[in-house]
Amino acid sequence: MSPPAHLTGITVLDLSSVGPAARCTRILADYGASVIKVAPTPRKGSLQIQPPYYAYSGHRGMKRLQVDLKAPEGKAAFLRLAAVADVIVESFRPGVVSRLGIGYDEVRRVNEGIVYCSTSGYGQDGPAAQWAGHDLNYLAVGGYLHCAGRRADGGPALPGATVADSAGGGMHAAIAILAALLRRHVTGKGEYLDVSVAEGVLFFTSLSIDQYLATGERPGPGHDILTGRYACYDVYQARDGKWLAVGAIEAAFYANLCRALGCEQWMPFQTDDARQDEIRAAFRRAFATRDRDEWIAELAPRDTCVAPVYAIDELIDAPQFRSRNVFVEAIHERHGRFRQIGPVMAGIDRSATTYAVPDTDLTDTDELLRGAGMSEYEIEKLRQLGIVA
Repeated sequence: MSPPAHLTGITVLDLSSVGPAARCTRILADYGASVIKVAPTPRKGSLQIQPPYYAYSGHRGMKRLQVDLKAPEGKAAFLRLAAVADVIVESFRPGVVSRLGIGYDEVRRVNEGIVYCSTSGYGQDGPAAQWAGHDLNYLAVGGYLHCAGRRADGGPALPGATVADSAGGGMHAAIAILAALLRRHVTGKGEYLDVSVAEGVLFFTSLSIDQYLATGERPGPGHDILTGRYACYDVYQARDGKWLAVGAIEAAFYANLCRALGCEQWMPFQTDDARQDEIRAAFRRAFATRDRDEWIAELAPRDTCVAPVYAIDELIDAPQFRSRNVFVEAIHERHGRFRQIGPVMAGIDRSATTYAVPDTDLTDTDELLRGAGMSEYEIEKLRQLGIVA
């Protein structure tokens, strides 16, 4: 018999619909937590973004409740749920949950063990706390964009993924929640977590930031080996127009690459700034003689730190990912069958190949409120008043 999932028995109330908080609860659900998506009732629906049916893995393994948190009866219903929950995750502007009467102080009165996680762009206080923002903004203030490559007009290149939302916010929040749950196991008490996405981005750029703080050097694009200073860490186009990523930082790997490309004359000059244009030109000429996948077949097994730059429609059939059961099948009542990324975090059971994803037009409201101790009469009254749906 397989052991239970890591977070079996942990109940999470998720007040978010998209962004870092939704990334966080996706992680918690994949580790076995019971995640309840708390959304506005239909008449309040314009206040919350409804993501596409396939986004965030289709909210597989989650349940859904709709409640009007601005109504006193709705707030009371939420607090009944909070009283038997372990974690609350919210992503409103700082101060909103307190104004609604469902902030940490209110929840702690009914549940001393609650781990209450607020995710926001810049944190719950400070001069930027009320700024609106999205992924790009947080990457900008955290130095990530400044150190990235440049477009033709000299501006920072846009990232190809929501790095700040996914890791600066979502993983940041999940790690903090897991640490708080471990401490609660010892103390019996919950805590409040103030997750700033922008501060999570600072962690990504900490090598550059700490370099400046310690030495006064000002990192930027092309400043060091990781941001384009040397030819050994760059991307090159193959004969078929596809691209290869080269990350031959270590001298031994760089030497292997030079030999394989017929560029042995450049082996002594890996970090010679005066020769980088020449080395890049030599690498470009060499890579342009063969198709990408021919190069990968030859170079990848030879300790050269070369990998293919996959388009999305290519990576889903990459042998490495297929062999590790990264992609699974999902079944949606209205949209039918489609593929999605399965649970990929370390330690999660990957034996399942098919998942049912819920129809977000439907809810589990009655079941969830009954589980919080509400009677059928109380639930029906809330429904008639339009407080829940």
